[in-house]
Amino acid sequence: MSTNVLVAYGTTNGSTAEIAETIAEVLRTDGLTAEALPAGAVADVAAYDAVVVGGGLYAGHWHKDARRFVRRHGKALAERPLWLFSSGPLDPSASERDIPPVPGVKKAMIRLDAREHITFGGCLREGAKGWVARMILRNGRGGDFRDMEQIKAWAARIGHELTRV
Repeated sequence: MSTNVLVAYGTTNGSTAEIAETIAEVLRTDGLTAEALPAGAVADVAAYDAVVVGGGLYAGHWHKDARRFVRRHGKALAERPLWLFSSGPLDPSASERDIPPVPGVKKAMIRLDAREHITFGGCLREGAKGWVARMILRNGRGGDFRDMEQIKAWAARIGHELTRV
């Protein structure tokens, strides 16, 4: 029987979705059944044996769809293996050191007994939605700071943990 994994995400401009898709792809390579879905589109997590939830960081908060997802499905998430990730720093800091979860994510980790949290670098490209995003880009502080090798390695650790059970 294959382990069925949900990778749910909250994103505004799509870069967190790309991280979630990469995680799901690595898990599938490890022989698991995995799908990445927008957190707001998930009605029920009962069909999943394990869950990964990610959200972009905006002004020190997880994306609203990720926050709502963990609140709405909290009881079910607490009953299965759970990992959390954030994406956000628009600099290389996430690849250089461990960045702790923001306070709201830390509370969710404790409440839901999440196995791990990691912060990945963010990505902000031309055409991004939102006034703040446009200001960041106008000031030359955009770019892609995601370390795909770090993301793949983290996903592989999750896959390894799920396949050895």
